[in-house]
Amino acid sequence: MPLPPAQETYSGQVNTITLGGGMRKTTVTVGGAKTVPYGGDREATGRRPVIAMDVLDAPPQDWPPALAEAYRGVLEDPAAWAKKVVEEFGADLVCLKFDGLHPDKGDRGADHAAAVTKKVLGAVGVPLILWGCGNDEKDNAVMPKVSEAAKGEKVLLGTVTQDHYKSLTAVALADGHFLIAQAPLDINIAKQANILVSDMGFPLDRLVMFQTTGALGYGLEYAYSIQERERLAALAGDKLMAMPVICDVGYESWRAKEAKIAAEEAPEWGDAAKRGPLWEATTAITLLQSGVDILRMRHPAAVATVKAYLDTLWGKTA
Repeated sequence: MPLPPAQETYSGQVNTITLGGGMRKTTVTVGGAKTVPYGGDREATGRRPVIAMDVLDAPPQDWPPALAEAYRGVLEDPAAWAKKVVEEFGADLVCLKFDGLHPDKGDRGADHAAAVTKKVLGAVGVPLILWGCGNDEKDNAVMPKVSEAAKGEKVLLGTVTQDHYKSLTAVALADGHFLIAQAPLDINIAKQANILVSDMGFPLDRLVMFQTTGALGYGLEYAYSIQERERLAALAGDKLMAMPVICDVGYESWRAKEAKIAAEEAPEWGDAAKRGPLWEATTAITLLQSGVDILRMRHPAAVATVKAYLDTLWGKTA
């Protein structure tokens, strides 16, 4: 007589959050896992993970041809770019990444950021992620204006860290948004960031966790192990670790030389147009096993591969 399939059961559960409001035509709900993705009970794996595709506020300066080619004609128009990822590539969310704010990438200001935010909000009906440039001083000065421009839309705003969290937490709370708490690959720092945000009165059920993402060949195993430990802590009942998780797969994957180097420079590595998307898809599918709810991605071929995988585990979307 065959043995029944193994079933993992836990006492805790990942929070469920619903992004989108105001003029959004759709909402996106993530989280709710009561077991790990491979725990044997599909009903307990929570909501199907979703894909947020990147849109930059300014033309990218360092994208390889294999990636940039997919967005020919829209790289200088964030609104058209956003429409393309939603209508042609099936993005569940748009992640508007403000690279152009960075002092080394144009040093654009608050008026630019607010205007781009409004244009993208008007171009698509899906919920948005609004992600700063990564320079703390600039983000603290500009992202409050971005938050105000999206007030009422219940966007996911980021990021805050244990050293820089007060300004963005306050505006996210005031404007009714969700918030991304960022930490390096360290469980204790991740938990501390969540505590600091919570101490300001920000609800834990409006918080998403982001740990530094390691791509295939560049720390993937370590990123996986940290995220798996965090997910297991949440399932064991730790309320301070029970947030949905987002991974920045696209950016990290396309930094890898194996993904971006031209075929002429390394002909033994094969076609760059296939190699890069496979690098991104492999990173995403691996990290999904650790317990990830939102994937930030870039190449449409990689997105299609990951969506096909999600169909096998969570079932097809309507």
